[in-house]
Amino acid sequence: MAYDCIKVVIVRSGSVVLFSEFGQRPVCIGDVVVLGANVLCGSEPEGHVTTTTVFADTDYLVDQVFWQHVGLLQDRLEAQDFFATTYAEPAQVLRLGEDRAGMLMPWLDELVALSVEDRPVANFHRIQALWFSVAHVLTPFVKVTPVRESSTQRVRTWPTQPRQRGFLPLRTEARRVADLLRADPVRRWSVTDLAREVHLSKSQLGRVFVEAYGKSPIAYLTMLRAERMAGLLRTTDTPIAVIAREVGWSDPDFAARQFRRSIGVTPSHYRAIARARAATGAG
Repeated sequence: MAYDCIKVVIVRSGSVVLFSEFGQRPVCIGDVVVLGANVLCGSEPEGHVTTTTVFADTDYLVDQVFWQHVGLLQDRLEAQDFFATTYAEPAQVLRLGEDRAGMLMPWLDELVALSVEDRPVANFHRIQALWFSVAHVLTPFVKVTPVRESSTQRVRTWPTQPRQRGFLPLRTEARRVADLLRADPVRRWSVTDLAREVHLSKSQLGRVFVEAYGKSPIAYLTMLRAERMAGLLRTTDTPIAVIAREVGWSDPDFAARQFRRSIGVTPSHYRAIARARAATGAG
């Protein structure tokens, strides 16, 4: 699944194998997974796993970066560009170690309790204090990339104005395009087709969509197809080449490359893991 926000997953017990743009990685107690907005990630628990997840709005984190580097950055537009360039890896696993991760547990428990209360105004300052305590421990382990280094890194092409606080994109055109892609991911969409649907130029659509989702419309379509392909691999015995066509890719080799880039493993490996998991559960 992918979320329109930064996702921080703290492993509290057990272990799990993750599949994402970083490939296949085992994580266990003492590890923290950081996923960028609209980054696919799947998992297969090894026995059992307990986690606590923090969902953080991207603009909220950009504001924190602005105030952290206020002597360097002129405004929030510059802060957003700085944030996207410096924290360019879409998915990371932070190896904190069990002892250091244990420091987070009381703060996380209190954050959960305050969230359940659903009193954001009354609990605002305490929630901020708890989050800053967690971030203080995590930040030294986050990989920063002042210079683009790997093919998995994604930097937004254009700086943008802060959007409305929340986990949904602001522009109607961006939501409309995302809805079109989700409704018919098999169609051979082009940027020209999508731009015509929402009465924007191709360049305008690219700007609006990247502002909202952090990736181009075609990259978003690739994510949807990979997500659908994963579901069919888990739940059917349909040949992989047929599944590739069913989700919109006529070339199975190209489909396999796109799937591996999005999920982290090949379709055949993903299906083997899913079957092994199902067999273990059935036993």
